[in-house]
Amino acid sequence: MRAAISVVIPTLDAEGALPACLSALVEGLEAGMIREVIVTDGGSRDATRTIADAAGAVLVTGPPSRGGQLRRGAAATQGAWLLVLHADTVLPEGWTRAARAQMQAGGPAAFRLSFDAAGLRPALVAGWANLRSRVFGLPYGDQSLLIARDTYAATGGYPDIPLMEDVALARALDRRIALMPLAVTTAADRYARTGWLRRGARNLWTLARYLCGADPARLAARYRR
Repeated sequence: MRAAISVVIPTLDAEGALPACLSALVEGLEAGMIREVIVTDGGSRDATRTIADAAGAVLVTGPPSRGGQLRRGAAATQGAWLLVLHADTVLPEGWTRAARAQMQAGGPAAFRLSFDAAGLRPALVAGWANLRSRVFGLPYGDQSLLIARDTYAATGGYPDIPLMEDVALARALDRRIALMPLAVTTAADRYARTGWLRRGARNLWTLARYLCGADPARLAARYRR
């Protein structure tokens, strides 16, 4: 039987983070669960594509829009399940067991969130993310979505928008996304640069505006500023 999971990784100048992300996938290869790894790049100018090629990933290229990149990457897959993984996120040891159990259960799921930083503020931000995911069924993309291809197709897939593509898909799924018992580790550098509480509050405000109907392109432009 062919391996079931196609891993989709959107990238943009991700040479610093991508090696660790890819290394954590070895567990899935050894378990015979990963069919292919798709790196969907948005025009990297560093060594991202070279790293992906050296790892044996399939490279898909196009304009730098997270939603569009994910949509192109998913379209290139052949597995019965998709695992959407951000380049600055590392899967935990034992993730294959959690994924296998979820695949047997049948529904979409995401991992819990943790950061590669210690302290109260990282714990608070991660705690809010996990609470939001559990209560409202709205995990963000850095929590690594696992979803059956048929379920993904039934929603129409990721919309080609530059921001909130993960929330849009979650809403199309009627927020039926379970939380797996393990936590991925995602990079904390963006929070460290702008301030944990400040960035957390900005993320919450951006989510609220999107849910109230704001244009994702305008939100993305403001978010980048």
